[in-house]
Amino acid sequence: MPPSRTHLPLTALRSFEAAARLLSFKGAAEELRVTPTSVSNQIRQLERNWNCLLFVRKTRKVLLTDAGRSLARVVGRAFDDIRAEVDNHITTNRKTVTLAVGPIFGSRWLIPRLSNFYRMHPKIELVLHQGPRITNAEQLVTMIAVDWGTGDWAGLEARRLFAIRYSPVASPTLLRERGGIRVAQDLANFPIIHQWDREEWNAWLRHAGAPDLTFVHETIMRDANHALQAALEGQGVILGTFPFVEPEIAAGRLARPLTLELHPPRAYHLLTRPGGRALREVGAVCDWIEAEAAQTP
Repeated sequence: MPPSRTHLPLTALRSFEAAARLLSFKGAAEELRVTPTSVSNQIRQLERNWNCLLFVRKTRKVLLTDAGRSLARVVGRAFDDIRAEVDNHITTNRKTVTLAVGPIFGSRWLIPRLSNFYRMHPKIELVLHQGPRITNAEQLVTMIAVDWGTGDWAGLEARRLFAIRYSPVASPTLLRERGGIRVAQDLANFPIIHQWDREEWNAWLRHAGAPDLTFVHETIMRDANHALQAALEGQGVILGTFPFVEPEIAAGRLARPLTLELHPPRAYHLLTRPGGRALREVGAVCDWIEAEAAQTP
């Protein structure tokens, strides 16, 4: 029988939250300053109490089950709220705001601007999370998120920040080695790197009038930052995401051989819960992100 409301196992849930966030019992134990055996035993007790499997144990790692992912969203949000409440009203004059962003938005757009934010708002502390794709309000586990979409998020307030453009980019060395790219058909002589799936490259080829072009070699990478690094290392041509790759183009580390751009229908949006911006520090972060986005080319 599940524990009653008055006997909610908070210590075990804290261990579960850390293990789910880190996908590691050892990492959770180090963070909580307990033994991995203690973390493992507490999670097994939760699974016995609730008669469900929260983790799939593999030799060197653990993975969340569907039940574990569902619980992790709720528990993670609860502990974030507790931490924020303690930080905001009990232990410090600093205000904490949790913000979820995707890897390329975080590394290529947000982080380079953080020093400006802290100069403007020295008493606000941002806690950054790597944000999953969000489809509804239940999946927003932070105070603010930035996600990519058409603007329709059920139960959330969404404000458009900026759109992106796609255009092929590659290292100058790779272009010299393979004879350059003057028209879209020349891409057939180059290794191609896809970000997540083939959707964007297929759309760009249709836009370029070469829908049936076959590439000599293709690699799919699920992280946009990995794809960008591979392009910088001369391992293939990617569809550069503008404005995120502008610094590499300006520095000569990447070249843009063709000017044709694909403009996808989706854009980056700022997401909050209804009324969430009424909290002063949340409103300040949102206002700053929107002001910076307004200056993004």
